[in-house]
Amino acid sequence: MTHHPPTALVSAALDAAARGWPVFPLRPGAKAPALHGEERCPRTGDCAAGHAKWEQRATTDPDRIRACWAAGGFNVGIATGPAGLVVIDMDKPKDKSKTDLPDGRATFEALCERTEHVVPVTRTVRTASGGEHLYFTAPEGVRLGNSAGRLGKLIDTRAHGGYVVAPGSTTPAGAYEVTDDAPVVPLPGWLRDALTPAQRPMRPVVAPVARDASRYALAALRNETANVAAAGEGCRNWTLTRAARALGRLVASGDLAREVVEEALRQAGESAGLRPRYCDGVITSALNWSIAHNPGQAA
Repeated sequence: MTHHPPTALVSAALDAAARGWPVFPLRPGAKAPALHGEERCPRTGDCAAGHAKWEQRATTDPDRIRACWAAGGFNVGIATGPAGLVVIDMDKPKDKSKTDLPDGRATFEALCERTEHVVPVTRTVRTASGGEHLYFTAPEGVRLGNSAGRLGKLIDTRAHGGYVVAPGSTTPAGAYEVTDDAPVVPLPGWLRDALTPAQRPMRPVVAPVARDASRYALAALRNETANVAAAGEGCRNWTLTRAARALGRLVASGDLAREVVEEALRQAGESAGLRPRYCDGVITSALNWSIAHNPGQAA
């Protein structure tokens, strides 16, 4: 049997996995996940117990990676939450005609100078647009989510609920390349503090009484509302949508009343800091979708 050398993209995926960073396929030449969405979920394999999103399906298993990338030239996504990473994404201005605008790197260097800290030396990746990714190990005891502009203009971060495009991947704008292969260092404490959302008073979430519901349904209602209430900035919308879709299956089967689910999720969303009108829109849309796509649809 002839053994062909792995492609550069397979090598990139295997390299990330060898570092303990779960990976998943992105569309060839693009940055969007290549996995099926919930509306086309076959409910088999990884999704046998319900639709598994890209963060749940990311893997470090070399055999699964080889089998997946054998099907096409997929770019490589690193699921930063499961990987235990916080990645600072310093972007370039979108308006190329204004050359005097500071980019994310300049803003980050100014932030370091202003706070009297040195620019951290860690693994650095040049992005396709000419920006940079700085890799850090996530701090213990703090669950950081994604952020946009919290550290400054054109600076985003990816952690729980996020992903980055791995080096070795390419898009029409260019390639992702390692420019500094330094060891990945822990996120400095001052950056951890800057990225930690301010604690707000937590209103207790009291789920409405779900009469005649099964223990399973009640447990699901408690767990999903607790997840929503505890969601941090950057992942609140995703968490609320996922919770509503999960509970929508129990509404469709008749295990939970729709008004009970709506009220419980509304309280949890408001407790997490979301506006009531925004919560209602997300909940209604996600419940409608879930009920329409699940058997045993409620009348």
